[in-house]
Amino acid sequence: MALDIRTMMVMLSALSVLFSALLMLAGLHDNNTRGVQHWAAGSLCIGLGLGFSYSDMGLDRISMLLSGSTLMAVAIGLQFNGIQIFKTGRCNLYIPWLLAGIVFIQSIWFVVFYPDIHARVVANSLAFAIGNAACARALFIRIAQPLRTAYWFTGASFAVVATMFLARAVVIFLAPPDTYSLYAQTPINPATFFIGSMAQMCMAFGFVLMLNYRLATDLQKLASTDMLTGALNRRSLEQEAVRLSARCKRTGDTLALMMIDIDHFKSVNDRFGHPVGDEVLRRLAAVAQKTIRSDDYFARYGGEEFCILLPSTLEKDAWILADRLRQTYACMAMEFGGETLRSTISIGVSDSTHTGVEFDSLIAAADQAMYRAKQQGRNRVMLHSSLNRVATG
Repeated sequence: MALDIRTMMVMLSALSVLFSALLMLAGLHDNNTRGVQHWAAGSLCIGLGLGFSYSDMGLDRISMLLSGSTLMAVAIGLQFNGIQIFKTGRCNLYIPWLLAGIVFIQSIWFVVFYPDIHARVVANSLAFAIGNAACARALFIRIAQPLRTAYWFTGASFAVVATMFLARAVVIFLAPPDTYSLYAQTPINPATFFIGSMAQMCMAFGFVLMLNYRLATDLQKLASTDMLTGALNRRSLEQEAVRLSARCKRTGDTLALMMIDIDHFKSVNDRFGHPVGDEVLRRLAAVAQKTIRSDDYFARYGGEEFCILLPSTLEKDAWILADRLRQTYACMAMEFGGETLRSTISIGVSDSTHTGVEFDSLIAAADQAMYRAKQQGRNRVMLHSSLNRVATG
């Protein structure tokens, strides 16, 4: 059964416009999701471009075909920008207009100055192939799951379209002169529109998957991190501690823990105000995250107290890291309202060789050591094992 070209063009145009409307609605309800508006505008341009190309209005048909190919070029550029914004938050605003300008100029040349439908279709197909290949290349990147699945699925759809346009350019280039027209029932036309329709739907589903996984990742991040400091929250720390404790029981590995408290934090709030107190917490979190190792877990335990879980670490090694953190933070001067604020921290350290691998035991021991550090003058690191030596001595 022969596939009707015009019917497929109308269906693909309608699908593109409907998908554009869906994305616009999604963008209205979630302004923080990047790239939605660009992708929606790109889908709308695809729908309008196919609609213009469908027109059969005598002399106006030439201008309609030119507008259709130009809008298709704008659409590819907008989709590329949507991908870039979705990934990085930045894009080159000139890319859609540059691609559209190239397609428009070569279309004018091969319609007005050097009429040759074969050359125009070949030139435009190559431009569309390059644009879709660029979109595919932007999506084939190394990224954590599950986003990688959505990226690569959408990228594969763009790659299929790029390959289709390239094949279309080759077939028409090799065809005899004056044998091609847009609506002719030659094999390349129905194949092009059928593959394009399927790939366009796959792109739409792929981008919806990208949005879904991004929103799920953002929600997971909100649920697991402290909004003020960006550190893990207490619930996430306890979950990681349970996992690490089970691993230590199984492998015999060690686990250390630091309990950190900002000295005289209440007086900071009373003197400078709570916004300054919040900034002090953020500064400490920033220093700690730069000091710890990549496989350590830094969390805000509550108020001005922070915890660091250190896998495969003994108490003496944790003390070295803790003292480096203490010195770095103590040397940092913070300017607020023309006044210089210097703050210090007290740290208690414990490890599983002295307390066992249970998180409750580790936290209680580190908290006891931190309390002793405050009793002895603050701005110091205290080991839990040293408390036991003092008690038995």
